[in-house]
Formats: sequence, C-alpha cells, structure tokens
Amino acid sequence: MASLVTYGVEGGAVRIGMDDGKLNVLSPQMLAELHEAFDRGAAEGLPVVLRGRGKALSAGFDLKTLTGGGLDSADLLKAGFELAERMLSFPTPVVVACPGHAIAMGLFIVLSGDLRIGVSGPFRLTANEVAIGMALPRTATEICRYRLLPSHFERTIALAEVFSPEGALTAGILDQVVEPSALDETVDEAVARVGALHMRAHQATKLRAREALLATIRKAIVADDEDFRASLTAR
Repeated sequence: MASLVTYGVEGGAVRIGMDDGKLNVLSPQMLAELHEAFDRGAAEGLPVVLRGRGKALSAGFDLKTLTGGGLDSADLLKAGFELAERMLSFPTPVVVACPGHAIAMGLFIVLSGDLRIGVSGPFRLTANEVAIGMALPRTATEICRYRLLPSHFERTIALAEVFSPEGALTAGILDQVVEPSALDETVDEAVARVGALHMRAHQATKLRAREALLATIRKAIVADDEDFRASLTAR
C-alpha cells in the first residue's frame, strides 16, 4: 500500500506532508503514518512543519470508516484526537501550513499547531459536525475553546459557521493568511524564527502554559472514546 505521509528534514525543520491524492482525509492508514512521523520528528529536536497536499490540509476523518461502526471507527476517532494532543504537547514548535480547506478533524489539527499559516482563496475552514448531525466531541470542544476568540467560539462549534481564510484569521483559527504563491517562503521564514528558540525552554513553557488544557484534553479523549464505544453497542 502506497504511503500517504511524506517525511524529510530540510531547511532546519522536519517536514511532514499529507497526500492521499484528494483531500487528505484522515483514514486509519493516514493517522498511523502521521503518528509514526511525529515519533520520528520528536527525536530530531527541530521544528516540525505539517502540510497538506494540494488545496487542503485535510477534509477530516474518513467518513466511510467513522460511520461504518465497529472498533475501527472508535479507534479512528481516538487516534485523531491523540494526534491533536501530541501536537499541542510536542517538544518543539509545530508550524501548520494549511494550503486551503480544513474541515472537521482537519480544522482541529490546524488549531493544534503552535503557528498556523493559511492561504487566501475560495477555501472553507469549518467544524461542520453539527451541520451533518453529529454532536461535537468533548476533545474538539476544548481545543476550540483554547484557540478561538470568545466571540467566535459558539459560532464555530454550535452553529457550524463556515469561515473563509480571512474570517478564520479573525476567529483565531489561523495566525497568518498569505497568497498561495507566498506560502513556502512564509513557512520558511517562520521556521527560521522558531528554530532560533531554545527548544528546552520552549517545551517547558508550552507545557506550563497548557498544563490545564492538556489535562482536560486527556480526560476528554477518554470520555469521548467511552461514549463512542457505548454508542456502537447500542446500535
């Protein structure tokens, strides 16, 4: 089976790319390879750049697996939120380069980066769970609560508002929006800036600042997993 994730070290950063040839949906294979890539990246001691191929970071979970029932769907949900948790607690800066759309779990991965760069254009950034009949998981709610401006929090999670890249910048989803042609240069500039940090100081400060958040997220992952598995047995 062809790999869905690329890994390399270039320009002072670990470069992790998501590429399924479409919208980089988070399938079991994609998530397993992303976890493996972050395992490798942690040993490098360098900033990490996570980027999606084409015009999307990710359109979210593979719905065929998520709605298919059985343990695979529960494992998928848990693996996705565990990826967000490890990004939020990663020992070096994580730069997310979002070249377009970020939907559902794709949005939560964007929100889990330390520095989040998007591009202008006709792109959608949204937590669309409520719009498609799903209650937002606790873990996603806490990630959104941490990142979003209060004025945009419930608009995002309860009203499933669809943001343009510029609207996402205003909401607190993105830190910067640039022209698509400037994304590579902007990411490289960000890597140079965060790469000059003292990494142990960065890690200690990040964990100190996010201590309560991470504790809440770990509990939320367990609760979401228990709820989802219980719902499977009730069907």
